[in-house]
Amino acid sequence: MDTSSKLSNDVGIILVSHGSSLPYGEETFTEIKDKFIKKTGLVAEVGYMKVSEPSIAGAVEVLKAEVDDLKRIIAIPVFLAPGIHTKIDIPILLGLDPLEEDPRCPDGNYPDDHYLSIADDVDFDGEIELLSPIGPVDELLDFIDVRISEALSTSKLDDDAKTGILLVSHGSRLNYNKEFTTTLFNKFNESTDYPANFGFMELCEPSIPMSINKLSDENDIDRLVVVPVFIAPGVHTTHDIPHILGLLEAHEHSHSHEHNHDHHHDLTPVEFDGEILYPQPIGADDILIDILVKMVNDAL
Repeated sequence: MDTSSKLSNDVGIILVSHGSSLPYGEETFTEIKDKFIKKTGLVAEVGYMKVSEPSIAGAVEVLKAEVDDLKRIIAIPVFLAPGIHTKIDIPILLGLDPLEEDPRCPDGNYPDDHYLSIADDVDFDGEIELLSPIGPVDELLDFIDVRISEALSTSKLDDDAKTGILLVSHGSRLNYNKEFTTTLFNKFNESTDYPANFGFMELCEPSIPMSINKLSDENDIDRLVVVPVFIAPGVHTTHDIPHILGLLEAHEHSHSHEHNHDHHHDLTPVEFDGEILYPQPIGADDILIDILVKMVNDAL
């Protein structure tokens, strides 16, 4: 469906992101926003949960200034899997009711210095509709296939070298991320002839080393393509995961973003000694833009 056929001068879009102290996130989401606007013609702004600007409340002010008769805001969490951020934090930051009880603070009385306490209130009298995160949609299989092809084009081994695939996600103490990754992997595994597995960076199993060792033990592979199932590059994709894979010499985990976990990674050694290819995360790939456009089309 062509979004242009449904254009309205009273709708604005917020592309909701986490925010990061590193430049990668803002650079990626600026590109995502620009591509989204070009594809749809809709007025859109990125709204960051914290750290980066504009905030979610700030993004609302941008839309109010740019849309003459703004009556409706559609907020899209540009997150792959649901979780505390999409179920609790983002609704609260939008002035909506949380979708479930917060396990971090069941009574809802956050400390005075918590980012949910210090965030500016949204000032908007119209309708705000919060969409679900992206989820394990089939279009993500296209992204995985593209990254595999890109990685193999850089391989130093012959074309007949035996290849394995590992999908890597962050991991969470809640089950949402594992459900997302498991479902996406199962879809991928049914569509590929490559031996494949999936692993988590932290907080749940199987860990990346466990998955690699199992994959190499059970299959005769010469090289491994490790696909990071993340949207924007950041500390996790540029430092943490490469360190786990043995692609970096030292590990200095310096970021802080109040996830309330300690980033203790599995110290199990990776036993695979073949070639490891590690492509980029999704970024502002056109595949992602098409997914976001479809989400808006379905909501309009």
